[in-house]
Amino acid sequence: MISPFDPSKFTTIQSKPLPVVLLLDRSASMSEAFDNFGKGARSKIAILNDAVRRMLKTLSNEESPASEFLLSVVTFGGNAKLDFYPSPASTFSFQDLSASGNTPLGAALEIAKSLIEDRDLTPSRAYRPLVILISDGLPNDDWQERMRTFIGTGRSAKCDRMALGVGEDSITGGGRPVLDMFITGTDRTVFEAKDADAVHKFFKFVTMSVVTRNLSVDPNVVPDDSAVQVPTKSARANRQDVDTSAAVQKDGKDLPTDGDLPKDDDDEGSYW
Repeated sequence: MISPFDPSKFTTIQSKPLPVVLLLDRSASMSEAFDNFGKGARSKIAILNDAVRRMLKTLSNEESPASEFLLSVVTFGGNAKLDFYPSPASTFSFQDLSASGNTPLGAALEIAKSLIEDRDLTPSRAYRPLVILISDGLPNDDWQERMRTFIGTGRSAKCDRMALGVGEDSITGGGRPVLDMFITGTDRTVFEAKDADAVHKFFKFVTMSVVTRNLSVDPNVVPDDSAVQVPTKSARANRQDVDTSAAVQKDGKDLPTDGDLPKDDDDEGSYW
């Protein structure tokens, strides 16, 4: 006799998200012209919009029923706001940003901290979040204490952090110490972009780093730069092998991509 189907004996896999929070400068200076692969100038904000879209497309392709990338975007320009609430990459609806106003980074950090501390928006089962700051200049609000609070207290202090300086003011000008402070306590260095190509390379590296974490034994552990990999289609499905034919560059040096991908992790042991 065939036993009747009992749905209580079956469970649905609940994805365990890896949150990625983008802190994006959309101040008036981001409307300035920037070299676009030697094909004439485009605005910094237009190049940033393109880079974000490429990252979202790749992360969307990498999602599975058991894992997802939880993306959110906090912007600062004139005011600071949570432009895009946390959503899986596969359902994320990004709208191009426009540039205007001053640079209220402190207010943006306060919003990002509230987002990360909120257990409904950043669930307890989530892996260690990555927060990425991209700016082209010096903040003009009360940002120092908010920065110290963000990197030193609560859940936000446990986040991995990366920073990209866009243009000379953020690289050799007054904005560089701000970016250096943001990555304090991490093993990161500030990335620098003097043209569109460097912006896209940064986003490519970020994307590869996030995917590498997602495929690792413990996605809470931030991989060393040399461990960042481009996974093959079979690696994404089986988490057993990687494509060793591609590399990403940082500071002009190739980063190796060989190594073994681990088995699936289960849903136990939340980072929080």
